[in-house]
Amino acid sequence: MKNRFAHFWRSVKLPLLAFTLAILSGGLLIAFSDPKVIALWKSPGKLLSEGFLVAIKAYEALFQGSIFDMNLTHKRFINGFYPLSETFTVAAPLILTALSVTLAFRAGLFNIGAQGQFIFGAIGASYVGFHFSLPPVIHILAAIAFALVLSGLWGGLVGLLKARTGAHEVIVTIMLNYVASYFLLWLLSTTTFLRKGRQDPIAPEVQENAQLPRLAGDSFRVNFAIIIALLVAWGIAVLLKRTTWGFQFRAVGANTLAAKTAGMSVPFVMTSVMVICGALAGLGGAVQILGSEHALTAGAAGSFGFDAITVALLGRAQPVGTVLAAILFAALRAGGLTMQANTTTPIDIVLVIQALVVLFIAAPTLVRAVFRLKNVKTTSDMTAKGWNG
Repeated sequence: MKNRFAHFWRSVKLPLLAFTLAILSGGLLIAFSDPKVIALWKSPGKLLSEGFLVAIKAYEALFQGSIFDMNLTHKRFINGFYPLSETFTVAAPLILTALSVTLAFRAGLFNIGAQGQFIFGAIGASYVGFHFSLPPVIHILAAIAFALVLSGLWGGLVGLLKARTGAHEVIVTIMLNYVASYFLLWLLSTTTFLRKGRQDPIAPEVQENAQLPRLAGDSFRVNFAIIIALLVAWGIAVLLKRTTWGFQFRAVGANTLAAKTAGMSVPFVMTSVMVICGALAGLGGAVQILGSEHALTAGAAGSFGFDAITVALLGRAQPVGTVLAAILFAALRAGGLTMQANTTTPIDIVLVIQALVVLFIAAPTLVRAVFRLKNVKTTSDMTAKGWNG
């Protein structure tokens, strides 16, 4: 038990310290971007105290917008947790999309195409959701299944090109992201997907039988998507640690030549990994449409596919770490709007904090120097070992 705790602490220590430095650095940016604070530059004492108060108020608003807001409890105490429900709503598709990047990392691949795979999953779920009339549970399963097929094939194309032609997956996935984005724009202009009576690119709303059930009533948007995301994360952890297939993924990621010498089919592993990665990102798109958006739009994918790369990096390419990092980023996204509304802090500060987290994760030597740590595993070590942690 003690060894497990020590291993867990070693795996989370660097991300926690990086997040701490990011929060402190973000606090300084918040303070010194406020005109009232800058105006006190002639009085260092007042400048520091006012800057501290400004940063605390901004982070308090961030907490209110992402975890709990006492101002919402005047009717029911449970209403105060509405911000937390929004965090989980945002976290669900982000967890699934980030897991697609995490799994690719563990197999030695860099899946930048999660954005395009997310889009194809959203397309598949939307089409089945509004085009067919099926019983409640069957309708949801059919929509998700079609989303998995489309996105899995889209991701598998990358793996096939990598395995058969040696095409670099980074270049291929970047290009396919553009293809998916423009394909979506065209699709939303067709009679099949364009909602009747509308000129803007928006598909019909998925039928009620295809919508994921909400977990806390109609007052909260949090839905079954978060349960799906957590179950899938558990499944990926089991796949990687307790199955032969997962061992092959990790072996190819650690040393392709050694895996080939051991008799493993590297082309098959690369292709199958990318099929699963595509399906994971597509599942993120599916739950986004079926769970919270209910209608496919040109901006349905948002920045989930690109945020997933950051989340996977912060989670150190581990399923558990990816889940925690996704919830953290979802909280920053959900609370950022409240922080901007309640204070004069621009929402761009949230993006800066996210960037700082990645910066400190990618610069472990700096973190080690600041906190005087030893034996902190670096990002380069992770890459050299196939991100096996």
